[in-house]
Amino acid sequence: MADYHFVYKDVEGASTQWDDIQRKLGNLPAKPPAFKPAPFEPAPDPDSAPKDESWIDKKTEEELEDLEDDLDDDRFLEDYRKKRLAELREAAKIAKYGSVIPISGSDYVREVSQAPQDVWVVVVLYKEGFPECELLLQCLEELAVKYPATKFVKIISTDCIPNFPDHSLPFLLVYNNGAKKAEYVGMRSFGKRCTPEGVALVLCQSDPVLNDGQSGSNTSRQSVLEGVRRRFIEKVVTEHEDRDDGSDSD
Repeated sequence: MADYHFVYKDVEGASTQWDDIQRKLGNLPAKPPAFKPAPFEPAPDPDSAPKDESWIDKKTEEELEDLEDDLDDDRFLEDYRKKRLAELREAAKIAKYGSVIPISGSDYVREVSQAPQDVWVVVVLYKEGFPECELLLQCLEELAVKYPATKFVKIISTDCIPNFPDHSLPFLLVYNNGAKKAEYVGMRSFGKRCTPEGVALVLCQSDPVLNDGQSGSNTSRQSVLEGVRRRFIEKVVTEHEDRDDGSDSD
């Protein structure tokens, strides 16, 4: 015998008049909203985006180089592209440094003599366990952070020069464009009290060795010296005020 039982299903979201009355009386839960698909939106087309400064700012260095032939008709955007590309390249150069980099004897020519022509290189020969070397290295680490466009490297003295005399440590060398510009033997070059500010003043006496990367490759030696002197004076004043506060509290 055939089974004539079945369940009738109305259109999704439809409701009978009886159900509506029951919902008004609170006997049935509220009717769920009918399904409504989201409006269609085509995927954004990168080529249709407005081309302005913000559009240029989102591009990587490689993408900016590829745009060289596409912006010939827009002098403003082409000039802005070149400016942005120079900024990215300068930032990439700065990012290479920012610390005192350890090197070995076999690295010396590549890391020092063959460094880029516009980069000043500060080399310190040292040995572990020498307090004077540790003090100077602490100062150089601080300067490397403040002047990330200057390259600081350190190498164990006898790894660089066999039988290098310990009494000449630490030994500091300054290079630019593959040539040695200055050398400093021992701590006497930096005074009795070796500080980052004092080392910076010595390094910049003749050349603009220190470069913070914010002024391009033509960093003025005088501006570096003025900045170092200003920080040195601020530090001395702060220390003096701290001593006065300490004496008052006693």
